Amino acid sequence: MMTRREAAKAAALTALSYSRIAGANDRMGLGVIGTGSRGTGVATDFLRNPDVELRALCDVYPPRMEKLKSMAQGVKTFNDHRELLALKEVDIVLVGSPDHWHKDHACDAMNAGKDVYSEKPLCRLRSEAPEMVRTARVTGRICQIGLQQRSGEIYLEPLDKFVRSGALGRITHIDAVWHGGVVGPMRTEPAVKPPDLDWIRFLGPVSYREWNPAQYFSFRSFLDFNGGKLTDFGHHWMDVVHMYMGEKPPNSAVFAGGIFFNYNDGRTAPDTCNALFEYDGFSVLFQSNAYGAAPEYGITFYGEKGRLFVNRNRWEFTPAGRGAKPEVRQIPGDITRDHVRNFLDCCKSRKLPNADVALAAISILPPLLAVQSYQEQRRLRFDTRRLEVLPL
Repeated sequence: MMTRREAAKAAALTALSYSRIAGANDRMGLGVIGTGSRGTGVATDFLRNPDVELRALCDVYPPRMEKLKSMAQGVKTFNDHRELLALKEVDIVLVGSPDHWHKDHACDAMNAGKDVYSEKPLCRLRSEAPEMVRTARVTGRICQIGLQQRSGEIYLEPLDKFVRSGALGRITHIDAVWHGGVVGPMRTEPAVKPPDLDWIRFLGPVSYREWNPAQYFSFRSFLDFNGGKLTDFGHHWMDVVHMYMGEKPPNSAVFAGGIFFNYNDGRTAPDTCNALFEYDGFSVLFQSNAYGAAPEYGITFYGEKGRLFVNRNRWEFTPAGRGAKPEVRQIPGDITRDHVRNFLDCCKSRKLPNADVALAAISILPPLLAVQSYQEQRRLRFDTRRLEVLPL
């Protein structure tokens, strides 16, 4: 429970942040931590908004900052994220760093008085999730996680039209599918670390090891850094399941799959992932396998009155009964832009954002439990009240 002193501090910081955001020209100063392809892409979506101004960048490898740096004048660049966070002109922070840094970068930013938009997955360890939620609440910061489905009309419309309305009926099973292609060998070059790449800072909270280009360029292939496909794709899809079915973790998780395309290059994250989750009254099968010709990605909800399929640009409802005609809608575009706008609006209103950190802290549990099931080679039973894996 938050103490009076913590509550007073949160209120003061919130007032200070809002007065700063509502200041000169109503423009919010953006700092970006992690300027790889995703960080750069989402930062570009931020800069589409006239009330955002790019002011600072941070990355362990300077060449990665060049594209964003060229998009605004006077942008400051850093190797150490703490130096960026010390800038008074930075109001909001985009965390686009590798997964193993998300917790530290987000918490450090909130503790520095910044509102945070952090890419998914929320974190790499179950123990990190409550720390992130507590930091957001104690500091009074807005913390939006990059689970953009929460802001997409393509998801919100069928949620109201078919699920909340009861048109789909009781849902007893969900297939959540996001396959990838057949994987290939990882990079072995450059064999010598580039002199301006800070490998030690890249590793951060992860145990030290010598320079390894595969681990830098393909960190999602190593469970030291993240949960592989289970947290990369799985956090997105399991968050949609929670969005539609209720914000509660599963009662059990079991993994099937493994490294079926093995190039003996040290990778530890499975390329073939099938995870079955049991909830109260329904089950979910998440699949992300290495197929040469994969079926369409998306989530299918099976109800007593029909079937609903949804992905980022299309939904399709098929009523039960022979010869029933499906109802289909397509919405083109990138829902990340709507998610960024929701975050910016909440920075001004101080309302909780669509993908608030507390919601993400629940939906990250299924993927992380599946990772543990893979590592321990057993079915896990989960206490949803105490948030603990039960003993054998």
